[in-house]
Amino acid sequence: MSVLTLTPSDLSTTDLQRTLQFAVGPRPIALVSSINREGQVNLSPFSFFNLFSSNPPILVFSPARRVRDNSTKDTLNNVLQVPEVVIHAVSHAMVEQTSLSSTEYPSGTNEFIKAGFTQVASSHVAPPRVAEAPVALECQVNDVVALGDGPGAGNLVICEVLAIHIDSSVLDEDGRLDQDRLDLVGRLGGDWYVRAKGDALFEVEKPIATRGIGVDALPRSVRLSTILTGNDLGKLGNIEMLPLQSEVEEFMQHHRIQTIFRQYADPIERREALHQYAKEQLEKGKVRKAWKALLVDRLNTHSSDEE
Repeated sequence: MSVLTLTPSDLSTTDLQRTLQFAVGPRPIALVSSINREGQVNLSPFSFFNLFSSNPPILVFSPARRVRDNSTKDTLNNVLQVPEVVIHAVSHAMVEQTSLSSTEYPSGTNEFIKAGFTQVASSHVAPPRVAEAPVALECQVNDVVALGDGPGAGNLVICEVLAIHIDSSVLDEDGRLDQDRLDLVGRLGGDWYVRAKGDALFEVEKPIATRGIGVDALPRSVRLSTILTGNDLGKLGNIEMLPLQSEVEEFMQHHRIQTIFRQYADPIERREALHQYAKEQLEKGKVRKAWKALLVDRLNTHSSDEE
């Protein structure tokens, strides 16, 4: 595999920024409302943004200095004057208006009006919130950390959540946020976005309550399989205990396993067929069944490379 290695100091700021924005993503979008000491409201999106703590509840976004002329954005100027913001989650239904709000209008322009959003008074902070947002988080700004003073330098705006407003339409039957109903969008490089809904969503079981055996504990023939992918190996390595030999012996009578043994006399071809069957089970989320298929091969061959 050919690898291109870049050194940041060898790139222009524009090229470096483009490379990083393509490589680091999808990035959540913070649609931030702020206000200056004269009471002028600003609304602007930022994809240099994330959640950093739940106790205390801390969000951080970064209005970077403009690359072309090193000027600072109204949001940064505002939070230095009035350290309060409302950070909104951005759904697919509002992504075009959100993008429009990023237009560099003259200072003092209310992007709520330009983007066509409904301005609603907040309960804990001075900046108003966007009525159309599925989630709005009212925050006090605890600190602003400048990362540099040159073009493209970020400014970490560290925000503590004071209140959370949630549109009831994005709640499930238990009154909790539903990931599919939220229909969030994420930022990529250039003009690209990604939508977190429907088939784009998938779950990966977290190895928190259990301690997986790890990929290094897999039989060598499984680790070096030409059928199984790295993701497949990760699923197999997340199991805490292998099926018992008695379970594997019983599984050998499964009709699909019997068919594979009848069709493939050659041990290599049979192994590939068993690995393919295991892969199908992994795609269905049946990890233990996949393991049984793989262990059938091991039980049958007793090959030295499994020791």
